[in-house]
Amino acid sequence: MPSSNTTIVSRCTIYPDQKSTTIETLKLSVSDLPMLSCQYIQKGVLLPYPPYSTDDLITFLKHSLSTALSHFSALAGRLQTDPTGHIHIVCNDAGVDFIQAKARHLSIHTVLSPTDVPECFKGFFAFDKTLSYSGHSKPLMAVQVTELQDGIFIGCSVNHAVTDGTSFWHFFNTFAEICKGSKKISNSPDFSRNTLFNSPAVLKFPAGGPKVTFSGDEPLRERVFHFRREAILKLKVRANNSDLICNSAEIFGKQRNDSWQAANGESNGKVAPLFLMKDKTAEISSFQSLCAQLWRSVTRARKLMPSKMTTFRMAVNCRHRLEPRLEPYYFGNAIQSIPTAASAGELLSKDLSFGAELLHRNVVAHGDGTVRKGISDWEKEPRLFPLGNFDGASITMGSSPRFPMYDNDFGWGRPLAVRSGRANKFDGKISAFPGGDGKGSVDLEVVLSPETMIGLENDGEFMQYVSEISGCTPTP
Repeated sequence: MPSSNTTIVSRCTIYPDQKSTTIETLKLSVSDLPMLSCQYIQKGVLLPYPPYSTDDLITFLKHSLSTALSHFSALAGRLQTDPTGHIHIVCNDAGVDFIQAKARHLSIHTVLSPTDVPECFKGFFAFDKTLSYSGHSKPLMAVQVTELQDGIFIGCSVNHAVTDGTSFWHFFNTFAEICKGSKKISNSPDFSRNTLFNSPAVLKFPAGGPKVTFSGDEPLRERVFHFRREAILKLKVRANNSDLICNSAEIFGKQRNDSWQAANGESNGKVAPLFLMKDKTAEISSFQSLCAQLWRSVTRARKLMPSKMTTFRMAVNCRHRLEPRLEPYYFGNAIQSIPTAASAGELLSKDLSFGAELLHRNVVAHGDGTVRKGISDWEKEPRLFPLGNFDGASITMGSSPRFPMYDNDFGWGRPLAVRSGRANKFDGKISAFPGGDGKGSVDLEVVLSPETMIGLENDGEFMQYVSEISGCTPTP
């Protein structure tokens, strides 16, 4: 396992290149406030070494970050609690941390080749184990640029009460776009707060702020499992109870490489399988099928009693679920958690379609009315998000293969890999990333207890769909 030693070379504060004049404060919403007990989001991209010096790279990145912050002024602010107990982002241009680091003893191959995710990635991010409530006194964001032997890792740590995954990757994409030379950004953030998530409810905190809701001290293993598009399609066929043998190339033909968009029912004149022509809301999706298989296999690996209730918790983007819809680039958190429960015995004695149908039904039902009810219930009893695995039988799915993680081209090529830091990880925490091949594959970053991970690795039903990651790891 590669050594985790990372040396900090320099640290400074980056300010927006233009003062924030249009926005003074942004009130935290009912979707932002529960995240104050969560740790800062830590996600980053591994890139090939740029065709210029490290000094030039750091200069380009600092300038680009400053420009990007002028579009995302909230990230350069601080949290503040007003006399009524409401918490706001004060857009005061206080700046963000920028850290230059080096780990020249590490190569791209040595950090990507091990079966488990190496510990060294935890050293590529700032604000380790920092709760989002700390944004009252600490910067809301930090960017760390770590130089490897033959590559660069750009890690971004952002306060989770300020952004969800959608807003996080929107900023990251904009940062990269500016560094690549764009004079005008593709998509401006929407900072409006006249939405259903804006509420008079007050979330009260103990003196000193909240505590983390999971221990973070238990031994864990972390591994990225890669699923090719063809394997995911086979899972989808199983989940939709189809016995047809499908050739994914025939089904999808020359459609755009997006495994999460519904097929149009025909391909190069060939008739697609019936499940692809069903109503979109009646069809179990590719991602739901993959989640159902993971749920089954982790539950089996945990060796739970048949009567033990298990929960698969999935974060969903609510921007398009409300009526009227929020803007796609609404800045902040606009997520809710959907829990789906089943006993271990039921989940394992029935076929894949049982768990997949449960997940599918809950996701489809999470429309405008359900989102509104979730907001209303929270307003009656304001509370923090209970992140963790309290009963030993839970799985929490975060992130999304829809996020444009591999669109972060800073000017010298697409990322080779996406990785995360230590933040918000516990037994049963899963993060979904798009695969780096751009062909509709998916990577699942799986965090489990060591004994459960061994069970999962020995689960033939699960591992038959797992492939080696190709096209990302250079030859040493």
